[in-house]
Amino acid sequence: MRAAVAQTLRIGRAWVTPREVLDRLDRPLVAATTALLLLGLVMVASASMPLAARAAGDPFHYFLRQLGYALAGVTGAGIVLQIPLATWERLSFTLMALAVFSLVVVLLPGVGRTTNGSTRWLDLGLIRVQVSEPARLMLLLYLAGYLVRRHQEVRQSVQGFVKPMLVLSLACLLMLLEPDFGAASVLLATALVMLYVAGVRMWQFLALFSLSLAAMMLLVWSSPYRMQRLTGFLDPWQDPFSTGFQLTQSLIAIGSGHWFGVGLGSSVQKMFYLPEAYTDFLFAVLAEELGLLGTLAVIALYGVVVWRGMAIAARAARLQRWFAAYLAQGLSAWIGLQAFINIGVNMGLLPTKGLTLPLMSYGGSSLLTTCVLTGLLLRVEVENRASVEGRV
Repeated sequence: MRAAVAQTLRIGRAWVTPREVLDRLDRPLVAATTALLLLGLVMVASASMPLAARAAGDPFHYFLRQLGYALAGVTGAGIVLQIPLATWERLSFTLMALAVFSLVVVLLPGVGRTTNGSTRWLDLGLIRVQVSEPARLMLLLYLAGYLVRRHQEVRQSVQGFVKPMLVLSLACLLMLLEPDFGAASVLLATALVMLYVAGVRMWQFLALFSLSLAAMMLLVWSSPYRMQRLTGFLDPWQDPFSTGFQLTQSLIAIGSGHWFGVGLGSSVQKMFYLPEAYTDFLFAVLAEELGLLGTLAVIALYGVVVWRGMAIAARAARLQRWFAAYLAQGLSAWIGLQAFINIGVNMGLLPTKGLTLPLMSYGGSSLLTTCVLTGLLLRVEVENRASVEGRV
């Protein structure tokens, strides 16, 4: 009997086999995320080879590390796929506390690790974790749980709206102290999407949106570094060898790709011209090597991910599974917003933010978190289909 129970997974109040879970997966979402992950591995290998050969003596150094992160991420997604959403809902407050705690700990002198002027990482021995990545996911789980518990209060009173925003504002402030302006911006924007969908009064939503926008502008104005990045983005060619260097090199890479690209592995800009070629500016190398058609394919894949995520959220809402609906909406918005910002930065449409391209850019914390995020989205659909079939 125990062996039989061990072969099953819990969905709501029903027991189903792992095979039944696999049968309920959203196949377009699986296909799109798998394609992005595999293409990301190829592009990380291509974009990092010159630097890896010089820095580590092995042209595949960063590729092999990214491959390890990818395998760990897929394993993490598989584990998350087996955990009922009810468990995450029960743990949402604890996860919020853990997120805030980790954001505080990383700022303690001698604890957080600093790279390129930013203190964002915790050294856990074998790996270094960029705490803002898992912290954002835990905070969105908390917000989804809060919107379910206080649904009427959120809709009818200012107090219900302000409470979660105080927590999220504290988290954003801690991220800004690292500093990690990009992560804070995506978290706040995603939270606004979730609150709007949950039925927050329009005047409250507009007031918070305006206040958030004003706060971001004030942060830019008060920081010479951020102001320099903003002015460099507005006219990178004014100083192409200093403030505009990274963006001009990115634009050269994108422009060199034309329709079909210069060929995989043949990028010139990755040869020590374009900084962060395999991390934040991977899209520029992809555009140079695979051309306009390659970039359109990548954008289409992200479109499929967001479309399926929102469709999963809408289905959960129709089934009145509100925690699942809010969570799926938030996770889908997160992926879409971060991909949009990264691509916009690479193309000179937005100021540099230091955000990775989800599932593609080099970075263990980002890749692991995005894989777990995908596992949660898939879990929502598994439970949706189980609910329709009368298994919950």
